[in-house]
Amino acid sequence: MEKRTNSPFPRIDRPVLAAIGIVLVGATVFFAWSDRQHDYKYYQYAFRGMVAEKLGAERAATVPSGLQQVWVPGLRRADRCVTCHQAVSWKGFETAEEPHRTHPGDLLKSHPPERFGCSACHGGQGWAIDTAAAHGEVAHWEEPLLGKPLGEAYSLTDNKAALMQMNCNICHRYERATKGAEMINLAKDLVQEKGCRACHVINGRGGTIGPDLTWVGDKAPEQYDYSRLSGQTTAFAWHVAHFKDPRALVQDTVMPNFHLSTKQAQALAMLMLSWRKAPFDAAFLPGVPRTDPQTADERKAEEDMKTGPGAWFVQTGCFVCHSIAALKVRSPAQIGPDLSTAVEDTQKRFGVTVDQFLKNPTGTMSVVLSRQIVLTPEQKETAIQKLREAFAEYQRLVAEGKNPLAPPVEAAPK
Repeated sequence: MEKRTNSPFPRIDRPVLAAIGIVLVGATVFFAWSDRQHDYKYYQYAFRGMVAEKLGAERAATVPSGLQQVWVPGLRRADRCVTCHQAVSWKGFETAEEPHRTHPGDLLKSHPPERFGCSACHGGQGWAIDTAAAHGEVAHWEEPLLGKPLGEAYSLTDNKAALMQMNCNICHRYERATKGAEMINLAKDLVQEKGCRACHVINGRGGTIGPDLTWVGDKAPEQYDYSRLSGQTTAFAWHVAHFKDPRALVQDTVMPNFHLSTKQAQALAMLMLSWRKAPFDAAFLPGVPRTDPQTADERKAEEDMKTGPGAWFVQTGCFVCHSIAALKVRSPAQIGPDLSTAVEDTQKRFGVTVDQFLKNPTGTMSVVLSRQIVLTPEQKETAIQKLREAFAEYQRLVAEGKNPLAPPVEAAPK
C-alpha cells in the first residue's frame, strides 16, 4: 500500500529548499559581519567614549549611532559625512584628531551642515560610508575631497586647504571678493588686471578671440591635451602649466605669457575649475549677487572708448593688446606697445613704414592679422589713416606739455 505524505512539495524539492535556506542564512550572517567592518562603527564608538570622558555619560548617551544622513533638496545632495564626523557641531573638540574634530572657525553659523550638507563645500562622495570612497579616492570619481592632502599633492604655495575655495565660488562666483576665499579673490583681481575679458567671454561679456570661459569648469578632464604636459595629468595641473607658459602647452595660441608667479597661476586654475554649473536653490544665497554686472565707472569707460575718437581700434579688436593713449583708448591687457606712436616706432623697430608693415606684417602681428583680426585691403588703408591720426594727436599733446604716454605723477605724501 503506497505511503501518503502531507507535504505540498515533491520529495525532490526538499534538498533544493534546504540549500536555499542555508544560502539565505549564510548571506544574512555575511552581511551582518561585513556591516560591522565599516569604519563608522569604530569612529562612533570612539567618539562616544571621548564625550563620556570629557562631558559625562549623560551627554555621551545623546551621540547618535548607526548611519546618519543629511538630505539637502535645494542642492540635490545626500551626505552621510556626519556618520563619522560626529563632532563637527560639538564644542570642545577643536584640537582632536579627525574625524573627531569640531569644525574650525564660525563658518557653520552661516552654513549649517543640516541645511548645506558637507560635500557641497568639501567635495568627496557624500553618500559613501567608508573612508576611501567617502573621500573620493576611487577610480573615475572626479570630485575628491578638497583637503590638505590634495593641496600638498599639488604643491599649493600657501594654504594647503585652499582648493576648497573652488567649491565656495560655485555659489559666490559673482561676488567681487568673498570672505575667506583669498586665492579665488586673487584670481578675480588678476582677471580684471590682465584684461582676460578682452579675449574671452566670461559670464556673458567679453571678446571672442579665445574660448568662452563661462562654464570652463564643466570641461571633462579627458578633453584636455596632456601630450605636452609633464608631471600630473589633471585638469588643475594643465591650467597651472598653461597660465605659466601658454605656448608650452598650445603651440599656436596667441595668448601671451603674463609671467605669472606659481601662486597666481594656481589661483587662476582654481577660478577656472570653479566656473561650472551646479544645481542649487536661490534661497541658499540671500544677499549674494546672482549676476556679474559692470560698475557704473566700468560701463562709462567702455562706452567712452566705443564712441570716442579711438572707436575704430575698439571695434576691430586692436585695443585687446594695444592702448592708444592719445585717443583715450586703454587696453585691458596692454600686451603690445601703445599705438599712439606706431607711425614712428614701426620705422625704428622694423625699418619699414607703417604702411609697408601693415601690408606685409612679421612676427606676432603676422599671426594676429592672419587669424584673429583679418583686415581687407580697404580696412588696412583705414588702419593706416587711423594710426596717422593717433600720431598727430600724440604730437599735438606733447607740444602742449601733455604727453599721454608719460607715467602718472604720484601725489606727494602729506
